[in-house]
Amino acid sequence: MPRDIVTIDPATEQEIATYDYMTDAEAADAVEACHQAFLGWSSRALEDRAEVIRKVGQTLRDNTEEFAQLMTREMGKLLQDSRDEIGLCAQICDYTADAGPTELADEEREIPQGTGVITHAPIGVIYGIQPWNFPCYQVVRYAIANLMAGNGVLLKHAENVTGSGLFLQDVMEKAGLPKNLFTVLRINHEQSDRVIENGRVRGVTMTGSDSAGSKIGQKAAEQIKKSVLELGSNDAYVVLDDADLDVAVQTCVGGRLYNNGQTCVNAKRFIVTEKNYDAFVEKFAAQMEKVETGDPKADGTGLGPMARKDLRETLAKQVDQSVEKGARAIVGGETPEGTGFFYPATVLVDVAPGQPAYDDELFGPVASVIKAKDDEDAMRIANDSRYGLGGGIFSKDEKRARELASKSFDTGQVCINGFNVAIPNMPFGGVKNSGYGREHGGFGMKEFVNSKSLYVHQ
Repeated sequence: MPRDIVTIDPATEQEIATYDYMTDAEAADAVEACHQAFLGWSSRALEDRAEVIRKVGQTLRDNTEEFAQLMTREMGKLLQDSRDEIGLCAQICDYTADAGPTELADEEREIPQGTGVITHAPIGVIYGIQPWNFPCYQVVRYAIANLMAGNGVLLKHAENVTGSGLFLQDVMEKAGLPKNLFTVLRINHEQSDRVIENGRVRGVTMTGSDSAGSKIGQKAAEQIKKSVLELGSNDAYVVLDDADLDVAVQTCVGGRLYNNGQTCVNAKRFIVTEKNYDAFVEKFAAQMEKVETGDPKADGTGLGPMARKDLRETLAKQVDQSVEKGARAIVGGETPEGTGFFYPATVLVDVAPGQPAYDDELFGPVASVIKAKDDEDAMRIANDSRYGLGGGIFSKDEKRARELASKSFDTGQVCINGFNVAIPNMPFGGVKNSGYGREHGGFGMKEFVNSKSLYVHQ
């Protein structure tokens, strides 16, 4: 095992901090301590838990600037995006505190000769494995729901945002969450497998790539433990014949570059009907070409660095391979020289099956533009993916777009004439290789509970 974890500022390539890995004994003790904290927390009334969750949201707001600065230093997102992320997390706390007591309340049903009661009992310690692209949100998304449900929560965060994970742990405890109920584990992959095997751990949730998700899901299944997987995607945004091109272009640029292009539900593939293709490409490329990379902490910067050097290398290789197989980079497409893990806003055209730009997820500021014959062909191409997390439709006929989104788009969410990442009162999750299970909208609070049937005979 390496001696310690080192975090690096991707804009300057300077070291930020070092952290010691836990020993196996320390990790096991942390799991046990979380379980013991759960025993007390699970017995508290729903309203009491909700009050603590509400205080977590307020404590996040109170520490917005310090937390945002840390996240930007650790993974390079624009500073305003970091502030917005913390605001979203506070909203999640508010929603959960408001909705939790009702969502998790006992429900009565009529049964022969008595009353049926459905009660949602917490099950224990839930282990989360989370990525770096939203250092606060990825954790809050699963942790707050499970804390509201009465469970304990463990976190293995991505190593390059270790400081953010520990900062969030401190926020939780400042807000009044019992010590050890939310615990950050500084462990490696082998130790992580042993945490999944630990008898005190009752469920596993993970956000990341589909390749990593298949391994985590298999490991959890071996232990007969439920898992929730939120995996990658290659979201298609479809520009139909009757689309407003100005709305489509503006939305697609923002949707592709949000969070430096490193979001599972970024707009990634842009499928444009033949009628609109040339005009869309001209306007879209012009807007993407104007975007300049720079210091993510500076006002006015359009695009920050990628989070790590290896991530930039992977993206550059995918672009090069796509070009070798027939795609053309009409904007960007080359790794710049100099300090920082920067990659320019890039537009690829002539994108076709067999290219990484068509088949795989490009996790960075690279747009893949694909021509479709007509509306029907555009929807076919949109669904021609092993992924199914999100997508979008641009059309002036809202009724028709809604019907296509509901009945024809094989994804967990669809945006119509706009771009959304996540909203607290709407479910979030995917299908196909984008994973399974749902978070937000009340759904996440019930993923790891025992929905127990009580038969009360009278």
